[in-house]
Amino acid sequence: MSTIKACIFDLDGVIVDTAVYHYKAWKRLANELGFDFTEEDNEKLKGVSRTRSLELILQWGGITKTDAEKEELATRKNTWYVDMISKMTPAEVLPGAKEFLELCISAGLKTALGSASKNSGMILEKTGIAHLFDVVIDGNKVSKPKPDPEVFLKGAEGLHEAPENCVVFEDAIAGVEAAIAGGMKAVGIGSPKVLYEANLVVSGLNEMSLKKLYAL
Repeated sequence: MSTIKACIFDLDGVIVDTAVYHYKAWKRLANELGFDFTEEDNEKLKGVSRTRSLELILQWGGITKTDAEKEELATRKNTWYVDMISKMTPAEVLPGAKEFLELCISAGLKTALGSASKNSGMILEKTGIAHLFDVVIDGNKVSKPKPDPEVFLKGAEGLHEAPENCVVFEDAIAGVEAAIAGGMKAVGIGSPKVLYEANLVVSGLNEMSLKKLYAL
């Protein structure tokens, strides 16, 4: 008999793909500072906080800025990003994500969002899926970035479930590590070569089923 009672989902790369908007905003910033920013560079920022991302980008561009200037640059990037995500539509939900969430709910499982994004509320609203989550824990409610399990532990707490009864869906190594550190099972969304620490790896939620979930 499965003890799984709740599913906690990361947002970026699992439910929606906002990486393209982060990429466009960071690229615009890098270009304004006089250097280029590639999609490969963007991959290295997966699951990394905005402040740390900016530090890495400035390092790659060989640019030094004061803390006040960094603050201004991070704010500018975020303004462009928010402007882009404010135009998102339900068509941008990744294949199978909405269906799998509905499947979990119909099976009596609780659902939570566990994301570092401070804009997750807006994204869920614009894509029309906010009602599919019992609890939303995002960057506004946590202080420690993944691989610290804080975001997922708060999700479990909000759902009134023990960590061992929760399954986390994550596309980043740090996220999978956070789930394991929190005593939860992890389903990796992406490549088994990268997310080998997860209990199961699928290419997207369109590949998930209750059978696979209960077999974890």
